[in-house]
Amino acid sequence: MGYLLKTNWWKWLCVAILVYTVIAGLLFPVPRLPILNETIRVLHFHVPMWFGMILVFTASVIHAVKYLKSGSYQSDIFSEKLATVGLFFGILGILSGMLWAKFAWGEYWSNDPKQNASAVSLLIYLAYFVLRSSIQDEQQRNKISAVYNIFAFALMIPLLFILPRMTDSLHPGNGGNPALSIYDTDSNLKKVFYVAVIGWTLLGFWMATISSRIGLIQYENDNQD
Repeated sequence: MGYLLKTNWWKWLCVAILVYTVIAGLLFPVPRLPILNETIRVLHFHVPMWFGMILVFTASVIHAVKYLKSGSYQSDIFSEKLATVGLFFGILGILSGMLWAKFAWGEYWSNDPKQNASAVSLLIYLAYFVLRSSIQDEQQRNKISAVYNIFAFALMIPLLFILPRMTDSLHPGNGGNPALSIYDTDSNLKKVFYVAVIGWTLLGFWMATISSRIGLIQYENDNQD
């Protein structure tokens, strides 16, 4: 994160990738799979957002551990802002997934295990921000929040990647339901998808970088003698 705060080249790369994702994702031909048809284009947004969310949350918990070790206010600010972006990406991921589910499964919310687990994960992270706003003492708030961040991340992994695979699920790759890639041999999806993962991830760190800079300035202004 500290490296990202001091460099600029990756921001332009992020913009270029996202422009490519939108244009190519809308214009490239896609495989005509039953039911999915054109809605398969949501793949370029829904799944990469979740990849970006996981990576941003990972960076957030790393900075939470750094704060517990060093007590650095910079690490606490980085951790909070990264978690904010991660939650935002998660909400976008659920909304885009609901839109896709409407066409693929017939309803926006079908109580699919992965849908439910995703909602629970985001509620756990939402509680992180409620916790931060409810504690007035700065050091106590930062320490408790850092511990809770680790707890939230440790719960998110089994909720998203383990439990849905142990039961029946409509999601590809879960509960015995084959992954989409088994049916898809069209390379156009992959040309956009893998690039989109990089783009959404860079966008997440870019957003966290900007908000972290603002947070650092506010903190330093509030603590001037």
